Amino acid sequence: MQSDTARGTILFGHGSRDPLWRKPIEAVASHIQGIAPEIHVRCAYLELTVPDLPTTAAELSALGVTTITVVPMFLGVGRHARDDLPLLMAALQDSHPHIEFALRPAIGEETLMIELMARIALS
Repeated sequence: MQSDTARGTILFGHGSRDPLWRKPIEAVASHIQGIAPEIHVRCAYLELTVPDLPTTAAELSALGVTTITVVPMFLGVGRHARDDLPLLMAALQDSHPHIEFALRPAIGEETLMIELMARIALS
């Protein structure tokens, strides 16, 4: 059943030829689903791994999602996060004008993540 308030989250990673590379991102998605089952959570990748961001957004759109938050799962803001992702986000908005898209900062720039990584490093 479709809802006017259906929400989605896309964890967006770089991608890799190594199939094990995606396990941590998928673990985060699984954890989100466990603590917030009302959120449609998916993983998407820039290259070398499927699905890509447009495919994932289309899937969520088909489920009736009306707001999608994209979380770049990058530790730093390199060329992909700085240059490629804004272009992808603009294309998504053009393709899905009925969806409200929100782009979070790269996960490595989040204050909570910085604190957590420091605590892990000191443990």
